[in-house]
Amino acid sequence: MTTEQQGDRFVLISADGHAGGNHDQYRIYLEAKYLDQFDAWRQRYSNPFKDLTGGTRNRNWDDERRLSELEHDGVVAEVLFPNTIPPFFPTGAVVARPPTPDDYELRLAGIRAHNRWLADWCAGYPDRRAGIGQIFLNDIDDAITDVRWCHEHGLRGGVLVQPVPDDMKHIKPLYAADYDPLWAVCEDLGVIVNTHSGGAGMPDYGPYPAAGLLWIAETSFFSRRPLTQMIVGGVFERFPALRFVLTEQGASWIAPTLKQLDSYHGQMKGAGRIGELKYDSDQALPMKPSEYFARNCWVGVSFPSPVEAAARYDIGVDRFLWGSDYPHDESSYPHSREALRRAFAGAPESELRLVLGGNAASVYDFDLSRLQVIADRVGPTLAELSVPYEGGIPEGNRSPAFVRP
Repeated sequence: MTTEQQGDRFVLISADGHAGGNHDQYRIYLEAKYLDQFDAWRQRYSNPFKDLTGGTRNRNWDDERRLSELEHDGVVAEVLFPNTIPPFFPTGAVVARPPTPDDYELRLAGIRAHNRWLADWCAGYPDRRAGIGQIFLNDIDDAITDVRWCHEHGLRGGVLVQPVPDDMKHIKPLYAADYDPLWAVCEDLGVIVNTHSGGAGMPDYGPYPAAGLLWIAETSFFSRRPLTQMIVGGVFERFPALRFVLTEQGASWIAPTLKQLDSYHGQMKGAGRIGELKYDSDQALPMKPSEYFARNCWVGVSFPSPVEAAARYDIGVDRFLWGSDYPHDESSYPHSREALRRAFAGAPESELRLVLGGNAASVYDFDLSRLQVIADRVGPTLAELSVPYEGGIPEGNRSPAFVRP
């Protein structure tokens, strides 16, 4: 694959796109033994999400509409996370908590139907779509089976691994060595492990008036925990070639987090103590946490503000992948050019080529020479993105890209 951009226009690869089928489409991909249960579930289900109802929901699967709107926005390729409601799910795929033992079989059937749909859908435009398959951690053997299936069926975006809520004791935490067989397969096959913001790792707040606000207030904290857990749990020490991507979680928090972890690491190795707590020398990892991040981790930064864009210098320009979050309500679409001008005006061309497409191409195996042909028609130019944007919030746009500092 060609990983260097050659044209005058930028190749925009969104590292945060969302897609999925509707229930009619998913039904085709379900195993026959689940069809009666699916039909009964479907009759009861009411969709709560604005972007999955009305006249905009077909953005999730309609090729003609999706490609047209993305090209209008300057985007030529996407890394694709789930969005619609797979069979037997209680809510959207990136916000639903993991299944309980009682609903595991049906939920597993649902994500496998989604993965089959996604593989076929991405195969229609393989140069432009890197699909991310879904797996559950309830059963490690099942998870390994699904990782292998995703790899064999061209889902080169890898797999989505959700945080594990502390109150779901039937699933091991991410830092448990029980997952080593799973990480070993991902490393061996080159399958990328992705996490995405959402509510999957959050506790059940119960039937209290504050529950909804707590969900909003704490979702960032719970979404970010996998980075610390994977580093401190020694996953990247045991699997040095494993690739890990955190998406739609911002970027400015990462450097302070790594600095704190490095401080703890230094105290453990030096004094064997952190405050009043004593540690044995073998509890400290051989490398600093920031060194594992620099080797194993990348960040998909959706609709970055100027502050988030500047964080690329703290985490490494080669670790930063831009995303639009299409077709979500908070996406920078259809004003991604304006959002990029606000965040990156004045940035060197070499940096822009990395963060807007080159890094995503390297991680997710896009061929930039093929995408450049499309970008030559629709992509933004350096001159265009060099003009600072001071136009305020574009009419009808609700993206944080235009309101965050």
